[in-house]
Amino acid sequence: MKISDIVLLERFLPGLGDLMRYRRADLPHDLAAGLAVAAVALPVGVAYAQLAGFSAEVGLYSSILPLLVYFLLGTSRQLILGPDAATCALVALTVAPMAAGDPEAYIALSMWLALIAGVFCILASFLKLGAMADFLSRPILVGFLNGVAISIALSQWGKLFGFTTEKRGVIPATLELFNKLGEAHLLTIAISVLAFVVLFRAPRYIKRLPAALIAMIITGLVVALFDLGSYGVVTLSEVPAGLPAFGLPEKSLEVLGANLESLLAAAAGIALISFSSAMLTARSFAAKNKYDIDVDREFAALGVANIASALSQGFAISGADSRTAMSDSAGGRTRVTGLFAAAAVALVLIFFAEALQFVPVAALGAVLIMAALSLLDVDSPKHFWAVDKREFALAMVATIGVIWVGALQAILFVVFLAIVRFVQLTARPRAEVLGTIEGTSGFHSLDRHADAVEEVGLVMFRFNGPLVFFNAGYFKREALAAANQQGDALRWFVLDLIPLTQLDLTGLDALMDVQDELQSRGVRFVSAGRRSEIQYEGLHFQREGLNFPTLRKARNGYKKAFMPAETLVGEVPASPAD
Repeated sequence: MKISDIVLLERFLPGLGDLMRYRRADLPHDLAAGLAVAAVALPVGVAYAQLAGFSAEVGLYSSILPLLVYFLLGTSRQLILGPDAATCALVALTVAPMAAGDPEAYIALSMWLALIAGVFCILASFLKLGAMADFLSRPILVGFLNGVAISIALSQWGKLFGFTTEKRGVIPATLELFNKLGEAHLLTIAISVLAFVVLFRAPRYIKRLPAALIAMIITGLVVALFDLGSYGVVTLSEVPAGLPAFGLPEKSLEVLGANLESLLAAAAGIALISFSSAMLTARSFAAKNKYDIDVDREFAALGVANIASALSQGFAISGADSRTAMSDSAGGRTRVTGLFAAAAVALVLIFFAEALQFVPVAALGAVLIMAALSLLDVDSPKHFWAVDKREFALAMVATIGVIWVGALQAILFVVFLAIVRFVQLTARPRAEVLGTIEGTSGFHSLDRHADAVEEVGLVMFRFNGPLVFFNAGYFKREALAAANQQGDALRWFVLDLIPLTQLDLTGLDALMDVQDELQSRGVRFVSAGRRSEIQYEGLHFQREGLNFPTLRKARNGYKKAFMPAETLVGEVPASPAD
């Protein structure tokens, strides 16, 4: 094979490049980390399968082939794909109403949902839409995930007491829970308490195994030894041994035709949330380990992984933060860690599937509640409140939206919030009048600095954003309002061009309108920050040649023009911003 062919192959399949350059010294570290990831993936995969409404093996199927695909296509060294709390909750909320109690339809719908979401991710990659990961602001995404976490935790309480809740939606299900407390099963409650005790205490004494796996093993042994299944303790159904079949079920085309419109809308939402969540995890670990990831290629990798999950009898997957953290903390050095994790899960399905039937559903409910609590972010909203009350409000609205109307509808809502926030920030950028502070270099906003002083006869105006059609009127109002504050004393109006990042025809007209209005008052319009003319499609903004490279030079120019030489104390010292 030619070197150019190898380079091209590595470009599209980065994992092969890792294998060709794999160092033997990394093997023990990646193997240990892979086994640790599998130890987390086993209980979490089973629990998330329950959350999404599937049998246990489906969660494990979703943890095998997607990892192999991501190894070949992904650009993150630590990211582990698999069932995710938010994604599973979305799958359950989407598929259950369409399936209408038909288990075959349920599986077919979930597979189509994952496949279509994967196709959307691949299309987004080709269209270079990786920046969509940045579109959902952190407050909105934190609020959304907090809402999902609360919803998951509340939905699992019925399992802890030994009964099921049939109502959908957080509030109706919670009310049903309280109405059914009289039906609680004492042995099931005892198993739930045991599971929580293990989940809380095991990390102190057994550090090499995840607490969720220990809880499953201990509660499963108790159920098996005392035959608690015959006394009403609900356990997992028998898990078929072996690897999943490849392909779609027989009813898949029929189900697709009947629910195509709903599946397309839900798949788009899952693709967006899944990718945004995965990129938060991937970027955080990439920054920690000092390397970069390609967001557009990550979109494609996640898409192909979802298609692979669908075709191997799995459901929609995303970046798994707990398993990724385990891979990193266990010493995994390369993406080969994911290969070892997938192999370990596959071996469990082949040789130890029978043992899974003793795992009590109550223990899985406890595992899911703990996972939801780990997903819950309390510190970030506190930070939002301290920094910007509006960002805090967005986070709270997203959280309440998920709890009140459900995660699926909330996706559309949070996207709407993101658009509103984007429009607000771009259409109404900060407009500032600048002044000087004695003993301090540079220029400072009069609104944000009480000790900043404005020069009489001079307005230095800064517009922190693009000047285009949707904020041109706002610019005119703010600029003229700043000029009006000095009244007849105003002689120069200086516009700082540096933060003015974009200009269109409407923005150019607004600039010229402001200039004309000021000239009619006998005020000179001056620009600072750029030597070249502002232009748009060949149209030039005429400034009569009065332009300064910096605000400092513009202010000094004003003082030299209107103040006697003997009164000039000296020029304003430069600052890095100038």
